Amino acid sequence: MKLHDLKPDLGSKRRRKRVGRGIAAGQGKTAGRGHKGQGARSGGSGKGPYFEGGQLPLVRRLPFKRGFTNIFAIHYQEVNVDMLEARFEDGAVVNGASLLAAGLVRKADEPIKVLGRGDLSKRLEVHANKFSKSAAEKIESAGGSVHAHALKVIGARATVKRLRKADMERLYGDAD
Repeated sequence: MKLHDLKPDLGSKRRRKRVGRGIAAGQGKTAGRGHKGQGARSGGSGKGPYFEGGQLPLVRRLPFKRGFTNIFAIHYQEVNVDMLEARFEDGAVVNGASLLAAGLVRKADEPIKVLGRGDLSKRLEVHANKFSKSAAEKIESAGGSVHAHALKVIGARATVKRLRKADMERLYGDAD
């Protein structure tokens, strides 16, 4: 096959319709626009995609909302250092289950962040997904330890960025 042998498929190429070229052509005189009215005028034929013939347009019928909702946002359950001071004994292990039992979080398996409000005098071993700098410093200065656990990539967040197999094993293997 050579370049000069190439041609489009049969019926794929059609001649353009030449309107307003006499009555014999079938689209003469009014050129398919009908008689008078907005559609017959030049520059007429509607008021754009927004116009619905005088009916209140769809974009005006919908409620007026600003901004957007980020479906990939991570919502952390916040726990402050002063709450740990009040609810746990010296030497206790603080994790999702113990925080749930103490009534400081609503769900044990959702992300938890420890914040630094208040003071801590007890030695605690704290397991959470995130720590603020001040919270980590206060826990460690009281003689405790901080264990930050990486979030498991599940649901909508997993579709955003595919991780390598080794990274997936590291994330899922890091259980508390």
